Amino acid sequence: MTKLEVFKKIKPIIARYSKGLTIITDKEGSYYLNTQHIMKNKKALFFAGVEIKKNYVSFHLMPVYINPSLLKDLSEPLKKRMQGKSCFNFIYTETELVDELKELTESAYQYYLQQGYI
Repeated sequence: MTKLEVFKKIKPIIARYSKGLTIITDKEGSYYLNTQHIMKNKKALFFAGVEIKKNYVSFHLMPVYINPSLLKDLSEPLKKRMQGKSCFNFIYTETELVDELKELTESAYQYYLQQGYI
């Protein structure tokens, strides 16, 4: 599986939330969404992004950085994909991990809604 195929498989996980958010980047290999919420530093709050890097595809999900309890039920295979506090790296995708990432992203979106960020 190529990195572009991986990108095309996981991009829709966050692209489905684009209606209530602002698309910052949408090009082949890079897709980022921000909220409309402006932080103290006068910048919009980041929601999520996916980007092709040199050796893998990175999936960034900021709500899990803000609220790590969103990760409490994360499976071991998905935990192994984590780099840092809010990034998941993929060389290939497995259906069960994509499904779990969808559920996590939905929980993250709902968290942002509850907090009034969206």
